[in-house]
Amino acid sequence: QVQLVESGGGLVQPGGSLRLSCAASGFTLGEAAIGWFRQGPRQEREGLSCISHRDGSIYYADSVKGRFTTSRDNDKTTVYLQMNSLKPEDTALYYCVRDGGYGLDYWGKGTLVTVSS
Repeated sequence: QVQLVESGGGLVQPGGSLRLSCAASGFTLGEAAIGWFRQGPRQEREGLSCISHRDGSIYYADSVKGRFTTSRDNDKTTVYLQMNSLKPEDTALYYCVRDGGYGLDYWGKGTLVTVSS
């Protein structure tokens, strides 16, 4: 069955970096786009990036453009979110999600990122 499992979250100081991973199973990265979302304390869920399965093009939200980078490793069926220059307001639960062509259909359980000194 389709599963998405995030990892790589943790506690990091402001200005630091983390790399999140999203391990996909039950499908290949050539079949569906993968997006990253986050939800911070008392905040609405926010879309951060999306990587297309067709041509590999990537969308970034303005809030993370220039600081976050999405990439994929097709052989390992893993999508990454490299996060640099982290700020306290980046503290959130980070999710990856699949778009199989009919909307967002599978979500991971999330990995917690805390940015604090």
